[in-house]
Amino acid sequence: MRIPQRKLGKTGVNVTIMGLGGEGVLRTFGHEKEAERLINSAIDLGINYFESARAYSGSESYYGIALKGRRKDIFLTSKSHARDRKEAIAHLQTTLRNMKTDHLDLWQVHDVRTEDEIDEIFGKGGAIEAFIEAKEKGLTRFIGVTGHHDPAIIRKCLERFDFDTVLIPVNPAEPHYKSFVSHVIPFAAEKQIGIIAMKVYLRGLAAQINPTGLQHFYRYALSYSVSTAVIGCDTVEQLEENVRFASSFTPMSPEEQKLLSEKLSPMARRLMYYKP
Repeated sequence: MRIPQRKLGKTGVNVTIMGLGGEGVLRTFGHEKEAERLINSAIDLGINYFESARAYSGSESYYGIALKGRRKDIFLTSKSHARDRKEAIAHLQTTLRNMKTDHLDLWQVHDVRTEDEIDEIFGKGGAIEAFIEAKEKGLTRFIGVTGHHDPAIIRKCLERFDFDTVLIPVNPAEPHYKSFVSHVIPFAAEKQIGIIAMKVYLRGLAAQINPTGLQHFYRYALSYSVSTAVIGCDTVEQLEENVRFASSFTPMSPEEQKLLSEKLSPMARRLMYYKP
């Protein structure tokens, strides 16, 4: 099985259309053996985009254990939820130490939600200063931003700074409630910002809605102008299933996307903001 690749926007880097997300078993503590097996299985299966975050429990340390001599084979990313320069620098130092690497391929400003956060991140002494400094020093190759609460906030981030990538939710429920698909994807695509899809399976709720149709949710997301979809996995079996989806991917027509989305319209808000 060969996973297709797409260019990650203006980075010029080709990434597999499925990336291993930092959720699932990677967002735990004390599961080193399972995490190491999952990460190495993902590399063996041909995935080259790998994600984590400072906020994701033991995820970064799992990568440090698993990668060993394989760091050069992958595009490695993490995130910082710090809003000021000092804390962001401390986060990056911890991230690089945990991952046992001297640089990230992509470092992302994590989960921006409010106007106040925008003012803090981009103001004097804000976190963006640390991100710029890290890129200048070669500690990260690229800078990204992520968010899943308000597309208007993420759009403003993209207008304030020349980000290389943006990570946003892309799923059939999303267009009916604060639509990132409508408000962020066209703008990002025009600016050649690499678009990374998350929450493709609605925080796992897709399996409850349509347990035999997960592939439809994957095809829905990848039929937009996104470069890759990050998917967290609990087991190697889940990983293998998603690799099959990616390897056999065929685009949905706009009509198919609309039909699937309309089915979820009545429960869109609950699906997008469900908390277990």
